[in-house]
Amino acid sequence: MALLQISEPGQSQAPHQRRLAVGIDLGTTNSLVASVMSGTATVLKDEDGQWSIPSVVHYAQDSPVVVGRKAQENAADDPLNTIRSAKRLMGKGASDIDSSWLSEHYHFDMDSGSLPAFKTAAGNKTAIDVSSAILSKLRATAEETLGGDLVGAVITVPAYFDDAQRQATKDAAALSGIHVLRLLNEPTAAAVAYGLDSGTDGVVAIYDLGGGTFDISLLKMQRGVFEVLATAGNTALGGDDFDNAVADWIQAQAGVSQLTDKGARRQLLALSRSLKESLSSDSSAAYDLTLENGTQFKGELSLDVFNEIIEPLFKNTLPPCRQVLRDAGVAKTDVQAVVMVGGSTRVPLVRSKVGEFFDQKVLTDIDPDQVVAVGAAIQADVLAGNKPDSDLLLLDVIPLSLGLETMGGLVEKVVPRNTTIPIARAQEFTTYKDGQTAMALHVVQGERELVTDCRSLAKFELRGIPPRTAGACRIQVLFQVDADGLLTVSALEKESGVVASIDVKPSYGLSEGEIEQMLKASMEHASEDVQKRALAEQRVEARRTMEALNSALQADGDQHLSAEERADLDGLLQNLALTAESENHDAIKLAIEKLEAGSSVFVERRMNASVKQLMAGQELSALENALVTGETSGESGQT
Repeated sequence: MALLQISEPGQSQAPHQRRLAVGIDLGTTNSLVASVMSGTATVLKDEDGQWSIPSVVHYAQDSPVVVGRKAQENAADDPLNTIRSAKRLMGKGASDIDSSWLSEHYHFDMDSGSLPAFKTAAGNKTAIDVSSAILSKLRATAEETLGGDLVGAVITVPAYFDDAQRQATKDAAALSGIHVLRLLNEPTAAAVAYGLDSGTDGVVAIYDLGGGTFDISLLKMQRGVFEVLATAGNTALGGDDFDNAVADWIQAQAGVSQLTDKGARRQLLALSRSLKESLSSDSSAAYDLTLENGTQFKGELSLDVFNEIIEPLFKNTLPPCRQVLRDAGVAKTDVQAVVMVGGSTRVPLVRSKVGEFFDQKVLTDIDPDQVVAVGAAIQADVLAGNKPDSDLLLLDVIPLSLGLETMGGLVEKVVPRNTTIPIARAQEFTTYKDGQTAMALHVVQGERELVTDCRSLAKFELRGIPPRTAGACRIQVLFQVDADGLLTVSALEKESGVVASIDVKPSYGLSEGEIEQMLKASMEHASEDVQKRALAEQRVEARRTMEALNSALQADGDQHLSAEERADLDGLLQNLALTAESENHDAIKLAIEKLEAGSSVFVERRMNASVKQLMAGQELSALENALVTGETSGESGQT
């Protein structure tokens, strides 16, 4: 008898064969790749036996791209072609270069499109290109170690990466030939690794200070469910800033105001980094560096002085910590554990001050450099289908509210910030004018009440709306945010069935720190924004009232009003039009009330005329039937 080999659709035909998937921590300073092997998530080592590779890429003319330690060796001799910390420019635009310390170390091409590009011997390279080279190196390491092709990877990103930065990460993965199973927030990845190891339930703070970014997240962990309650951070703060501060201090001690040679600055930064690492365990560290131009840096840096240098930078991490507690409605005493993530949390000052802030000892029993990659590997193993019975569930949140522009330049928030994703949320809108057949939809992101104070994400149009009375059409707008935090918006007119949609891939160029600035501004201007919104709403109401009355007057004003009555009504309309341009909310409201009172006689006469017309020549039974079925000839009211 012949035997047929049968397997589940999409699954391996060989019994017990695992689908190869990895977790990737694409870091600013170092990057790692991990996979679940023999039931344990393990960070994979490269050909040099190292479990992390520097996020450094060297480009040379007519030569293969070099990534990692070998690339790092070229930093002093060929600094302009040795790119590091490119993650800082992921999803950024040309306007962000000047505000970044990267401008001091590299030459940029600002004319290569919307993305700034590093000028190298191998041509212009964007941050996406550099990240793609790093991901290709990690992919090669994984496939060589695991002995097969990858089905996909979970790639981690800072929780505060916006849509543009997340899309840039996915673009880099696509260039490297990696299928992205999911983009996972770095703090959430740490929670996966930490929560599964310790079995802790309750609220946990994830303090993630890496080489170039900072995140603080509050997660509620219960029975394998990881829910992000709130998140905040700074996309341009990390260990690189500590290194630059130490380098500036050393220059000042040596009496050197500025190093014009980029290679010399690189050498000084490398020295600063080694001093920082030494002071994680020692009370002082000596330095002796002589550059090719003869400049000498020699002396000693004590732990106390180092702490004084970096403390102002560290203090910038505390406002986001307070913010997440407020956003989640959680007191410090409710936080059961504080998990330290990222190489910069090895700094003693950081550990002690974070412990003081949360009034408890911070947890560092899991390697802070590896925990993110380990958590991503665990999630990748689940998404690859190797653990179909796994009850692991991740619930991330969106960092900023999503909404639409409405009349008056106001923002109607459809999906509030800190909403758990993936999410699909719909809201109904209607037309503003009689006979309106199209609607322009403007998708915005932010916490302020006016569109001008928020970030524009996308614009699209819905056409083919039935021409009906203002307010009669029902248009459902659906916001869908997927597990990667990417947004799709669609609009449906319910009567006709016409639909329009757009995948929101915002243009690169969110200015550095804009997200945290937007949140701060929303709190600082909360009272002012409420007043502005009330004023804008009153102006919209004034225009709506004037348009409705002008339409009625044009239709049959001469039939129901004397010349004197019409003149009085025109005067009230003119008064409202002028008052609506003022900044006085109460005055606009009063002018509306005066117009409504002054037009009441006209409205009553129109209504009586409509009723008489309806009743004329009809039997009472026919009239009753018409009223029951709603077959009147009167105008529809606005919803």
